[in-house]
Amino acid sequence: MSTPTPFDTSTVNQSDHPSRMTQVQDIQSLRGRAIFLGRQLQLDALATSDFLASKPVTLKAGDHGYVVLFPYGVAVLFGLQTVEEASFITQLKPLIQNQLETPDTEDIELVFHGEKPGRYEKSTIYLYPFSIEQLQIIADVLAKSVVLEHYERESLTVFEQIEPFARGLQKNTKNEKWGKELLRQLGRVLAIQHNIVGRVEIIDKPELLWDEPMLERIYLRLEDEYEIRERHLALERKLELISRTAETVLELMQHNSSLRVEWYIVALIVIEILLSLYDLFIKT
Repeated sequence: MSTPTPFDTSTVNQSDHPSRMTQVQDIQSLRGRAIFLGRQLQLDALATSDFLASKPVTLKAGDHGYVVLFPYGVAVLFGLQTVEEASFITQLKPLIQNQLETPDTEDIELVFHGEKPGRYEKSTIYLYPFSIEQLQIIADVLAKSVVLEHYERESLTVFEQIEPFARGLQKNTKNEKWGKELLRQLGRVLAIQHNIVGRVEIIDKPELLWDEPMLERIYLRLEDEYEIRERHLALERKLELISRTAETVLELMQHNSSLRVEWYIVALIVIEILLSLYDLFIKT
């Protein structure tokens, strides 16, 4: 059952025509920060009447700030002071599943500039005019970038843990202690693939672009600046290599186990023949 949102939010009347963007007035600049908080955010618990927009969920927060929330565990905060950020994250904690001990972050500066709309320079993007829809598009790219950063680091950790197994194959393929650890690492790889493909949908364009095609230029520019597709492809290749390495080691271990069982069977057959010969010739 939905519960009222604990956040300091206010409603904004949405236009009946989705092609008319909701402009944000009297803003010169905003600092944006994407925070990967956990594996999932239970956004169903928020009161929909407090949304500025619902896809993705956008709220007002703090005195002059905005927050865009994604169900795969990322909150993108715009214009919040440090104290306001900490307060908002604290209030958000009951909605976080599998919270990360050390959240990953990605920062950007948004500047209102009529002569440079759409330009990106050194983590600064220039907009004209500001609008809720522009914040949502920028938040989408930042959220994907911070998720990629987290899983890039996690995949590197998995790779470093599997590498000794691959090196160990040169000396010994009979270490049964590897089995459980390899299965655990293989499970981590499958979980990462499920998250980046099933939940985050890294390379899919946001639904908002169907209603606001004029924002596609900003989206494509940011997607290119943060190398979203290239990083996603590199991560997929690394995960595939890790998965293939783990599967190869497990297959070798299974082969060794099967071979050992076959030798046991041969030994039992030989023993049975010897016993039969003993009974036949010696006892008789």
